[in-house]
Amino acid sequence: MGGERSADDSGRGLHQPLLEEVEANNHSIKEGNTGFFKTVFNGFNAIIGIGILSVPYALASGGWLSLLLLFAISMAATYSGLLVKRSMEADRHIKSYSDIGEHAFGKIGKAVVSTVLYADLYMVVTGFLILEGDNLHNLFPGITFPLFGMSIDGKSSFIMIIALILLPTVWLDDLSILAYVSAGGVLASFILLGSVIWVGALDAVGFENKGDLLNLGGIPTAVSLYMFCYSAHPVFPALYTSMEKKQNFSKVLLLCFLICTLSYASMAILGYLMFGRRVNSQITLNLPTGKVGSQVAIYTTLVTPLAKYALMLKPVAMSTESWFPTYRKIKSFRIMIRTALVASQVLVALAVPFFGYLMSFVGALLSASASLTIPCLCYLRISGTTSGVELVFILGIVVLSILIMIFGTYTSVSDIIGAIMQS
Repeated sequence: MGGERSADDSGRGLHQPLLEEVEANNHSIKEGNTGFFKTVFNGFNAIIGIGILSVPYALASGGWLSLLLLFAISMAATYSGLLVKRSMEADRHIKSYSDIGEHAFGKIGKAVVSTVLYADLYMVVTGFLILEGDNLHNLFPGITFPLFGMSIDGKSSFIMIIALILLPTVWLDDLSILAYVSAGGVLASFILLGSVIWVGALDAVGFENKGDLLNLGGIPTAVSLYMFCYSAHPVFPALYTSMEKKQNFSKVLLLCFLICTLSYASMAILGYLMFGRRVNSQITLNLPTGKVGSQVAIYTTLVTPLAKYALMLKPVAMSTESWFPTYRKIKSFRIMIRTALVASQVLVALAVPFFGYLMSFVGALLSASASLTIPCLCYLRISGTTSGVELVFILGIVVLSILIMIFGTYTSVSDIIGAIMQS
């Protein structure tokens, strides 16, 4: 996710939040002294995320041929990531994703980029609550809780309980300790993939479902979820700035995208072979809870978002606090704002408790904008000299992102409305 620094005395914006600093904390990096392999680690940790749980559902939605779209989106995202690097090389003062927007399109560009970033962060973190509620309810399906004379179902109760547990971490101003915990995301992703292989190979689930070659009606959902997997571009400026040898950043991006795409594709294929069209929006919900491999996968899924929740919500909180410059330095006011943000996310999670549909919406509308449209348009504006084959390729990525936004957003919103009406 993306970031920007607070304003300095040169007048770069009174209310500009400390997003880039949060990014640096999130990935345990320091400016200008991070080596090649550490940057690869940080880049992998930025790209890989909870999207890995949904790629089997995405493949089931679109059919086997939709896997080609995963690779197409990966290549487009890789190239747009290189454009982020080239945009930063145009001006040494560019340190964050919002700086790129400002350099390209002025204050309007900065405002648009920042809005997309904060909305993306807010919705992804809301997805964490839904994910936790789904998986805990899967582990303990018969639990209900009384509240004010009413009986609250297990999933809703777990969402509220997890929010209460996480709330004190959101109040913290120094999240450096949690940053070290979140760095385990890389290991967690491989544990999750290994656990799914374990369940399929050793726990009598097997890999025998043939699946469908192509489901045209499910292509918008598949593409949106694939796009959600590649939403880390706003973090790339912080990673680039942190590198000791910045000329190697292109190699870092290529290696990170290659490893992450292979991981996503492996999980998608394995999950679809294991459960076919029955696969849920989170593959962990299909795993037999009585098996050791399944429990390892589920608990790994539960722990990872807990470590990242406060880190990812902090930029949104800081941006919200910047609307009230008179009160933002008062500790009790900050606690009130952050509590209100968590409460609003609980309400969204309870109102739209459909992880797959919500992440499809985020992927179509926000990830496509942040990872494809914005880097391409900003680079075209900053470079001013792009022509020929490269111009055609960049415009092709922009068209692809617009198509994803239009059809993916329409499909996901329709699915959400239909699910709400049926519930």
